Amino acid sequence: MDKSAIRHAATTILHREIEGVPHILMGQRGAKAAFMPSKFVFPGGAVDESDFDIPLLHPIASPCLERLATDASPELAQALLIAAVRELWEEAGLILGEQAEWGAPPPLDWVKFAERGFIPSATGFTFVFRAITPPRRPRRFDARFFLVDASNVSGDPDDFSAASDELSHLHWIAIDRARELDLPFITEVVLAEVAQILRTGTPPKSVPFFKNDDEQNLFLRLNS
Repeated sequence: MDKSAIRHAATTILHREIEGVPHILMGQRGAKAAFMPSKFVFPGGAVDESDFDIPLLHPIASPCLERLATDASPELAQALLIAAVRELWEEAGLILGEQAEWGAPPPLDWVKFAERGFIPSATGFTFVFRAITPPRRPRRFDARFFLVDASNVSGDPDDFSAASDELSHLHWIAIDRARELDLPFITEVVLAEVAQILRTGTPPKSVPFFKNDDEQNLFLRLNS
């Protein structure tokens, strides 16, 4: 695979209130990671080919689907949400799914998820941001960020025992203290958008898009 190619990616921003204060889930990437080493990030990663073949128990709800459709085929839109569910499971050990039987044996990445008796669910997903990694980076991604209330998690949102070792220091942090962590620039930008959404209780009318290419950096809006 061409490591310089831009890959589609999905990120899950879980949020919940703890003692009346909005918190978000973050973890720290490894010091030797090729992409954003040692930075605190939300769980997320690249879309895999197998993500296009995984079922969703229910169709993607509005307005999430319409907003994704501004620049994604229906197949890609579903794969993005599947990737978001998978990455949250792999990196945090948390399940966004509903109890149901798989119609066919799951791919290797989904075996342990399926063994818990769940099929992925995109219930409660809000598409809140899109960003393309700047040029001349070791990895480049076209990432969509999804905001999800932790009430949609099946099980204990504090139980990270099934997580891989890709993220360390997984924890819930008050959103107004998150900037005290060592964050990538784009995560700081997304945090500002998420803080506004949680403060008002209303998603913006259009999705922010931070587009980087060889000529310029553009901050656009995706109109559904």
